Amino acid sequence: MEDERIIDLYWARQEDAIMETDKKYGNYCKSIALHILKSMEDSEECVNDTWMKAWDSMPPKRPDFLSAFLGKITRNLSISRYRMNHARKRGSGEVELLLLELEDCIPSAKSVEEEIEGKETAEAIDRFLYGIDEESRNIFVRRYFFVDSIREIAGHFGISESKVKSQLFRTRNRLKDHLEKEGIVL
Repeated sequence: MEDERIIDLYWARQEDAIMETDKKYGNYCKSIALHILKSMEDSEECVNDTWMKAWDSMPPKRPDFLSAFLGKITRNLSISRYRMNHARKRGSGEVELLLLELEDCIPSAKSVEEEIEGKETAEAIDRFLYGIDEESRNIFVRRYFFVDSIREIAGHFGISESKVKSQLFRTRNRLKDHLEKEGIVL
């Protein structure tokens, strides 16, 4: 079913919207959640929570890209679940590592003012990503949005793991410089 039709089902408050969403995007969202959580049970719960959050969000939101909208919800829910599951186990695992890698170049949102700054930061990151070469952008997104491992990224792009690591390091440094130039306090 076309995305526009699925969105129309949400807007009409028809329960078929969730069934059609699961049919079309269930595996995609499970993949995102599983990369983060490493648990099928937790991943399935996050995907179900994604459908509920989508149901609660439409209306009033009408996403331009349903897959990105659902992927972002799944990712955020999965990271929250991961943090909850690992609150006492700091420093272990791939997700914690990648969050630490980005910690130096992305501020955390704690207040309303910082929430607004967070949106400005997201827009600045988008501008940065669209200003770099496609391979660097795709590697960055695979690592920090889809939570792919270094090995998976290297295999996907047919490059060495050391090249992936160095490219991510350089891209993070360039992002940090870009954000500082845009006046975003890190």
